[in-house]
Amino acid sequence: MSILITPKTKVLIQGITGEFGARHTRLSLDYGTKVVAGVTPGKGGQFFEHGKHKVPIFNTVAEAIAATGAEASAVFVPPAFAADAILEGVDAGIGLVVAITEGIPVKDMIKVKRAMVGSTTRLIGPNCPGLVTPGAGKDSNGGCRIGIAPGYIHHKGHVGVVSRSGTLTYEAVYQLTVRGLGQTTSVGIGGDPVNGTSHLDAIKMFNADRNTWGIIVIGEIGGNAEAEAARWIKENCTKPVAGFIAGATAPKGRRMGHAGAVIGGKEDTAAAKIAIFKECGIEVAITPSDMADALIRCAQAKGVKLA
Repeated sequence: MSILITPKTKVLIQGITGEFGARHTRLSLDYGTKVVAGVTPGKGGQFFEHGKHKVPIFNTVAEAIAATGAEASAVFVPPAFAADAILEGVDAGIGLVVAITEGIPVKDMIKVKRAMVGSTTRLIGPNCPGLVTPGAGKDSNGGCRIGIAPGYIHHKGHVGVVSRSGTLTYEAVYQLTVRGLGQTTSVGIGGDPVNGTSHLDAIKMFNADRNTWGIIVIGEIGGNAEAEAARWIKENCTKPVAGFIAGATAPKGRRMGHAGAVIGGKEDTAAAKIAIFKECGIEVAITPSDMADALIRCAQAKGVKLA
């Protein structure tokens, strides 16, 4: 099993004719993702062609869903228009929107969050690498890749990964793969201060997934989402969890590229979050290279097999 997406998920790409959207559409198709539609206003009726694939392009998300049954959308739309692109997916009733775009104005995302109250659509991101559920084929090809994460480092397995950082997501995934453990789903939730799915949201889904046997949680300075998730894990999670917090050496007030990665409260520092992780029974990786090994240590201590 997996969370949020499966190898059968039908995906549409908003911004499929742009350079960035086109590049990652090709990579997703090569990975085996069922990209069934593209959306670019004014280019409806055209096709996106790549190898044996011929993906129809529509003017609106609603038209694309009606024609293809698309279930999830990847947003590769410039920042000034990305919030409207997200809301177009919400208005069309699509189940999942993955907003890859970086630099969406905070005020735009506040409007998006307000508009999504009561919606059945789940948002991942923005400013995120997206998510991958590996397939069972050679090198886990035949899976579902929505976003920009490199598919080839993933391998089908039993560990869930959730992270604010894109590159640290890839690092954790690769460590799991080379150790023969693999992943159910890797989820990059993004580092913006106003986003959709949180650490806690993903952890609850992983905890409920019977095929996910362990979890890696990757956070960074700024905000209290990691602390909130850790306290829920202590009281509710039945699986081994390892964590890493980036930014231990960042000076007070220093931003780390992500708009949300700035210290503002007592639980915002790396030291505070690491202490909370330890208090809540999460095995803490001291360096990024220790993430998979930290999970293995935690699983061994709990008598849980990860593979």
